Amino acid sequence: MIALRPVVLTLAFLALAACDSGTVPSPAEQSEPRAAAPSVAANEVVLRADGLDAGAEAFYFAAGQSEVEAALSRAIGKPDDSGENAECGSGPLGFASFPGGLTVHFQEGSLVGWNWREPSDSIRTAGGLAIGAERTAIEALDGYTPISDSTLGEEFALGDRLGGFFEESRLSMLYAGTQCFFR
Repeated sequence: MIALRPVVLTLAFLALAACDSGTVPSPAEQSEPRAAAPSVAANEVVLRADGLDAGAEAFYFAAGQSEVEAALSRAIGKPDDSGENAECGSGPLGFASFPGGLTVHFQEGSLVGWNWREPSDSIRTAGGLAIGAERTAIEALDGYTPISDSTLGEEFALGDRLGGFFEESRLSMLYAGTQCFFR
């Protein structure tokens, strides 16, 4: 019975390792300070495939909800709406919607995703994309892939971590991380 202990511990370790989604930085990476992009103004938000920068603060997915909400409130104003959607496929998903069309998503007190759906002078992506950009400009980007079987409209992916939608040949929404889309 004692000889089984190392085997059980090894199997437990392997099971935990297999649960890694690959979308959240490792604990070592999360503990390293991450400075916001040098060109982020105090009243600006920069959206990234792995999180966001709010003023001088930067957050990976997995950052604490209260810290993210406080930094976003300082940068672009208090949320217009917040709550929880208990019917998401990934489990209950909390949200806070901020001025400029930015909604951030939380699960169990951690940042897990964002989506952006309105033009804003205070919000941009790390790659310079903006709501309202021409479809042809986005289709020319590296990693662009249309999602032809989407039931949600004209959806696309940019690489394996960003997605979005077109309306009338213009970018109408961008997203990263966990979303609550009903497909």
